Amino acid sequence: MNCLLCHSPYNPINSWRQLLFLEDLDVLCPRCRGSFAVIRGRLCEMCGRPLEEAKPSLCADCLRWQEDEQWGRVLVKNRSVYLYNDWMKDVVALWKFRGDYVIVEAFRRPFSQAFRRHFGRGWHVVPIPLSRERLDERGFNQAEALARLLPSPYFPWLARRHSEKQSKKSRRERLKTDNPFFLADHPPLDGKRIVLIDDIYTTGITIRHAARVLLEAGAAEVWALTLVRA
Repeated sequence: MNCLLCHSPYNPINSWRQLLFLEDLDVLCPRCRGSFAVIRGRLCEMCGRPLEEAKPSLCADCLRWQEDEQWGRVLVKNRSVYLYNDWMKDVVALWKFRGDYVIVEAFRRPFSQAFRRHFGRGWHVVPIPLSRERLDERGFNQAEALARLLPSPYFPWLARRHSEKQSKKSRRERLKTDNPFFLADHPPLDGKRIVLIDDIYTTGITIRHAARVLLEAGAAEVWALTLVRA
């Protein structure tokens, strides 16, 4: 079998458990799998950023969010699987910007495990949408691709207006951006607990914009599960 990323041959069976219980085989070789930086240890209660033991329960960014009059009441919590190290940057560039859709299979098991650990039953999965223009440009929505990995159905309840890429903006510019999201239809959101799905959590403004639309439409609670915490 060849590794999905480096394409080198390797033996994906490394334990009798995989054979006895018919577990899914890893599509990555041990070297590529080990190059990802899994988030562990003590985390910021809101955004999921790793914290040192002596630090407060919220990181500096989330303390600023709480003090902001506009966003303080949008109490969104996020959990991520990986840190944005150099290896992950290269993988995301290959997957997201060069259109190698199949790379999402490398994240199936860890992303599903994170969903079960933090959410599970009772939550409605909503992927962050792309604008029609951006979807035509990339060929697929990476957030929707991640949502398809989960053991729960997902709901396309949000739509998005076209705007400049967030990655090209500074934090200050992102904070001044108009909310690009709106309800795609008139879904019955009253009292629902929603988990937003996206690839990368950077400043948190994208998640908060989307959460605000859902909360104003009647959702009881909005959290997020992202693949990477930048």
